Amino acid sequence: MAPDAAARPTRAELRVAAREQSRAQRRGAAKAATRTALLRVALPSMAALGVAGAAAVTVQGEADEQRAQAAGRAPEQAAEAPADAPARAAAQQVLAAGGTDQASRGAARGPLSGTQTANTADAPAVDAAPAPEPVLPKVSLPVARRGLGEMFGASGTHWATRHTGIDFPVDGGTQVLAVTDGTIRTQWNPSYGYMSVLKTADGTEAWYCHLRSYKIRKGTVKAGDVIAFVGSSGNSTGPHLHFEIRPAGGGAPVDPLPWFLAQGVDPR
Repeated sequence: MAPDAAARPTRAELRVAAREQSRAQRRGAAKAATRTALLRVALPSMAALGVAGAAAVTVQGEADEQRAQAAGRAPEQAAEAPADAPARAAAQQVLAAGGTDQASRGAARGPLSGTQTANTADAPAVDAAPAPEPVLPKVSLPVARRGLGEMFGASGTHWATRHTGIDFPVDGGTQVLAVTDGTIRTQWNPSYGYMSVLKTADGTEAWYCHLRSYKIRKGTVKAGDVIAFVGSSGNSTGPHLHFEIRPAGGGAPVDPLPWFLAQGVDPR
């Protein structure tokens, strides 16, 4: 007898096979839809990715478990080949990409502090305050050494009336100094000998008499400048400096000592 022809599936088996095929197609469509949804929401932000990925994995896992229970399979068997593996992989890729993007943004912000430091370093330095210039005296002694000889108003055979100035008993050749700022002129007088006249800004004149020679014959001088040298020219009994103060306008000579003291200088 010829072998029995291959047994044909029964209608019940065909229905079961059709249901299994339909379930497999639905599972495939659900997986594809999940992957598409994950990719669409992957870009907004890292926080949204974490929430969306976790929700998708949870929903897909519950759906697969329910389908496995409906098909009569144990949950352990369904877990052997988890259907949410592609979704988890996609979520991990998105999270990794988000972390890289965050690191990139952090790296991009990094040079800002360096740039600010550089700008601060490149800022021009504040110039130091210039050292103050030395304060020059407004009034100086006519010679470097203190001490007076004949005083103003003294009487004697050397003068027609009274002494019109004060005498500084110093050696011949001693430097004669400008007592204040002003302008110099020089002249000869039979009684005063070689003389220098220093005129100040207010018109007051200082007379230097019995000089040996001049250093500055005319021009502008400052207090303390050397203008001449002590001698004994004219009506003189020996080297010394005769010094007078005459008010502006050509008035009679006044006592130089109060004038010096009023300027904070004591020649005595």
